[in-house]
Amino acid sequence: MDRRTFVAASLAAGTSVSVAAQAASSGSITILGICCSPRKGKTTFESMQICLAEAAKVDARIKTELIEMAGMKIDGAPAAGLPSVFGEEDEFPRLQEKLIRPDVAGIILGTPTYFGNMSYLATILIDRCIAVRSSFGLAGKVAGVLAVGGARNGGQELVIASVQAALMAQEMIVVGDSRPTGHRGATVWSGMKEGLMADEWGLSTAKNLGKRVAQVALQVSAAR
Repeated sequence: MDRRTFVAASLAAGTSVSVAAQAASSGSITILGICCSPRKGKTTFESMQICLAEAAKVDARIKTELIEMAGMKIDGAPAAGLPSVFGEEDEFPRLQEKLIRPDVAGIILGTPTYFGNMSYLATILIDRCIAVRSSFGLAGKVAGVLAVGGARNGGQELVIASVQAALMAQEMIVVGDSRPTGHRGATVWSGMKEGLMADEWGLSTAKNLGKRVAQVALQVSAAR
């Protein structure tokens, strides 16, 4: 290990210990949302905001954070052992630090639906998370999935199942939306003429997903 790598690792470790200590003293946990849409601030982002807002309502100890991958320099090649096209500017290491932070008890991944599958940004994120699988750095964290489609039945549940399969391989605790909708996760329809807010069913699943992830994350954190 060279000096630069050692210093970076030491700083990251120090940050993790500091964050963990703060979380332990306050009893707070973080639910992290990751928006994997290539379009900034659009339907997936707005749906994730609603989802996280509901998570925050569950308990005063819950903090939320939303990250947009749109515009970030993250290449999928390193997942296959190849150099990133972005070189040292590749932003995944910084995102990885957030994902494995001890105070992050829940992660909600949001993605648009393209031909019944997740976005390329969601694929890149999942592929790059191979970097944390050797140590199972995401194990025990609660995970939920939100999918947005251009039709009411536009493949959202296919996307959710695909993402969930990858998250289960990380030993994450995968949950769906809570009662009364109670299905695989959040399924939002972006094609309504009246706009996103008119999709009452879809937004109810987004709210119930945020609530369920928060509830289980609190239970898991308390058990530890």
